[in-house]
This record gives sequence, structure tokens and C-alpha cells, in this order.
Amino acid sequence: MPKVTRDDVARLAGTSTAVVSYVINNGPRPVAPATRERVLAAIDELGYRPNSVAQAMASRRTNLIGMVVPDARQPFFAELAHAVERAASERGKIVLIGNSDYTGDREIHYVRAFLGMRVAGLILISEGPSERADAEFAAHDDSRVVLLHRRPETGDDIAVVTDDVGGSMLAVSHLLEHHGHPYVACFGGPVNAPAPGDPVVDHIHGWRAAMDAAGVSTEGRLIDAPFSRYGAYQVALGVLKDPAARPPAIFCSTDDQAIGVLRAARELDLRVPEDLAVIGFDDIQEAAFCDPPLTTIASDRDAMAKAAVDLVLDDSLAVPGSETPRIRRFPCHLVIRRSCGCN
Repeated sequence: MPKVTRDDVARLAGTSTAVVSYVINNGPRPVAPATRERVLAAIDELGYRPNSVAQAMASRRTNLIGMVVPDARQPFFAELAHAVERAASERGKIVLIGNSDYTGDREIHYVRAFLGMRVAGLILISEGPSERADAEFAAHDDSRVVLLHRRPETGDDIAVVTDDVGGSMLAVSHLLEHHGHPYVACFGGPVNAPAPGDPVVDHIHGWRAAMDAAGVSTEGRLIDAPFSRYGAYQVALGVLKDPAARPPAIFCSTDDQAIGVLRAARELDLRVPEDLAVIGFDDIQEAAFCDPPLTTIASDRDAMAKAAVDLVLDDSLAVPGSETPRIRRFPCHLVIRRSCGCN
């Protein structure tokens, strides 16, 4: 059976191959609605499938978006990646996902691979892009890079962020002021702390700010803990076993950490929230199904994902002096459940 070509579609639709191309690529020139419908009907009738490789060679871009996450096994990153996939699909794009495993070598591996594939753009969730990554960005300046879930370090960065400091202050202030706890301990990140701009660093800043505002010391109350629930569970067993040293309330930088703390409390026969109040950050879907349900800080992940995809595909950002905002900021809010002590 002969291969259907763009010429075949144009003949059946009664138009030019250029117009067929405009319909397939959604531009660069507008097509009248009636003409578009004829072209789409011809594509459907003939079973035409565009040659994506040829399109990429002609336009220097594919219909692919690369996305690098630290660890897609963690629910927060899995849910965020899924939201990006939905937003990209609405724009006719396909998302390729790579896991950096929190290592610079793995991150640069995927950055180099995706940019080498001529992706339309790259969405990067990173503890801090390395100099090698910056060199790759410069070598592929026709592909846009958007930082997601990380505060930008320079005015040239394009990023989608949440108010991580403000969200953390909401959580800690709720425990101090609404529930009257004398102090709140903080499960931060691992000992090898992330670079400035990482959300976990901002969560710690927010915790400190809320404690300082309440006139409460933070000395000895910041606890190094892995981001995983099992790692946090192991740390929590040690923190919670001594009644004399046990904190009355814990703010966790991630929901995964908070779930680990809840598991350790149950194993030690501690009642949450009567013996220990717990608040997390991220509002992953499992938070509502914990026992007790986990109070946490939430942001609009779907809106953030859409903003990241829109920025990746926004060609106006490449125009010198463009007034298109390069940073999209989203607020956080407190989702109250029983783990903090509220009914």
C-alpha cells in the first residue's frame, strides 16, 4: 500500500501543501476554520501520519518536551510529572521523563540527551543546575529551559515556583498559635543540604521565620532527615523514643517525611495528635488517607504544570526586551486535617 503524503491530503482537501502544514503544526499562519476542517477530514480519511523526524529537521524542534525530576518514585514528583504530561498533551506535545536520582551526573546525562533530541523545551526540577548543565543550555539556545519547583538564582532564569517560605510559616504558625505548642521541631533535608533556591531550604527558612516571630528558639530543633518516608521513619524512631526530649510538634519539609514520622509514632505507641502534632508539605494524594489524615501545605500543581508548559513553548521569551513575565509564582495554602490537632 503506497504511503500517504502531504500532497495527497492537499489534493483531497482542495488546498495547498503549505496550508496542510499550517494545520498540522498549528501555524505559523492562521487557517480559516472551514479550511481547517477540510484538511482534518482529509487527514482522517486518508490515515495520514506526519513524519515527526522530517518536521524536526525542518523546524529544528520536535513535538517533545524533556522533563528531568529527582525521583519519580516519590509521589510529589510523580503527581507533578503527570500534571505536566496532561498540560503538554493539550498542546499536542509528548513528554520524555528522566530521573536524576539527586545526582549531578545523572542530571547532565538527561539534559544532554533531551536537548540533543531537539526537544521543544526542557522542564527541570533540580537541586541546582551545574556549570556543565549551563554549558549544555548555552549550546542549545533554541530550546527553552524552565525551572519548576525551584526559586531562580538569576534574572535570566525562567521558572515556575510556589511561596515555599510563606507556606512553611503558615504551617508552623498554626501549630504555635492555634494549638499553643511551646515549640515546633523541623525535619529538614539530608545532612548534605541542597543549594540555595531549593524548596526545602525555603521550607527551613519559613520554619525559622515563624519560630523567630513567636520568640521561640530554633536551637537544636532542626533535624536532618532523608526525603524518603522510610529514611524519615528511621530518624523519627530515634527522635521520638525519649519522652523527655520528644518534641510536641513536628513540621516536615515533605509529606513523605511526615508519613514516615506518623509510622514511627504508631510503632512507639504515640497518639497523633494528642502526643505529637505533625504537619507536612506538598499535599500529595496519600496525605488525605493517612491515619490520622495529614495536615499539609498545598499549591495548585495543575496550574503550575500548565504554566511550565506554556513557558517552554512561548517563543516571545526569545525576543530581546520581551515583557512576557519569566517567573510565575503560585501561592500556598494550609490544608487542615486531624494530624495537627484540628477536628
